[in-house]
Amino acid sequence: MKKLAGISGLFLAVFVFTGVLEPNFLTGYNLQNTLRWTGLFGIISVGTAFVIITGGIDLSVGSVVGLVGVVTPMLLVGLGWPVWLTLVMVLAAVLLIGFVHGILVTRVNLQSFVVTLCGLLIYRGLARWITGDQTQGFGMAFDGLRQLAIGRIPVTHSFGLPIPFVILLVLAVASAVLLNCTVWGRYMKALGHNEEAARFSGINTNRMVTFAYIIGAVTAGLGGLLFALDVNSVQPAAQGSFYELYAIAAAVLGGCSLRGGEGSIAGVVIGAAVLRLLYNAINILGISTQLEFAIIGAVILCGVTADEMVKRLSAVRALRRAT
Repeated sequence: MKKLAGISGLFLAVFVFTGVLEPNFLTGYNLQNTLRWTGLFGIISVGTAFVIITGGIDLSVGSVVGLVGVVTPMLLVGLGWPVWLTLVMVLAAVLLIGFVHGILVTRVNLQSFVVTLCGLLIYRGLARWITGDQTQGFGMAFDGLRQLAIGRIPVTHSFGLPIPFVILLVLAVASAVLLNCTVWGRYMKALGHNEEAARFSGINTNRMVTFAYIIGAVTAGLGGLLFALDVNSVQPAAQGSFYELYAIAAAVLGGCSLRGGEGSIAGVVIGAAVLRLLYNAINILGISTQLEFAIIGAVILCGVTADEMVKRLSAVRALRRAT
């Protein structure tokens, strides 16, 4: 709860600070735009959180986003496949990616960093090769499908909830239930704390780790589909670049420990919102976009450092009370 309160406080501080300095920040259009991008990045962050909670890391998220982003319009527009078959094939592909990652980590005993780093390179290379490095898009077709990324659910006459944000909320609720209210969720946290102890207690750790990587790949695939539908012009070399860093940053900022065993889905969602809020603030306040990564990195560093200091202070106080 303390971590959730801390990240919520950071979100509120950035929101109020930006709103005071620039009233246009509070317009319906800008808020809808921020929520839409929060939804898109939040989706891939939730899946990444599961991998981190089990003690792993996934560096391939951005390349999976790019691969799905170019393959989907290729199948729909270039080859004329029906929508249902395209979606089934994309789902099968990301399921296979997650399964292979899990098998390489659990059965071959490779480090998750190495496996997913190789995945980052392989999937990016495949995306560029199969498209001949040519930009892909949906053109003026598939407007109904594109509503998944650009549509809104009306709330008032001038404001509507972006559908990607609604998808994020549904995914977050389902993920929170899985993580906190099911045996599988408790198993994931247990193996993140101590994989050997979890194995000796009878938990099938290999299955849990593989399941986490499958969740990460599926959410990356869903994000890749929505990102492609949103921009409608997908460049194989650039689509999804550095998105894995945003996903990891949102998870860590939201309370996931890179050591594994800790994590809150609500915190991850708020962490993703903070990152997009910072990006929006940088643009709307007229700050040079060249400082984007520097400012976001500094805020993340300060937030994680403050969290660690609070944790140490709490431990010291607990020790003093015990003595």
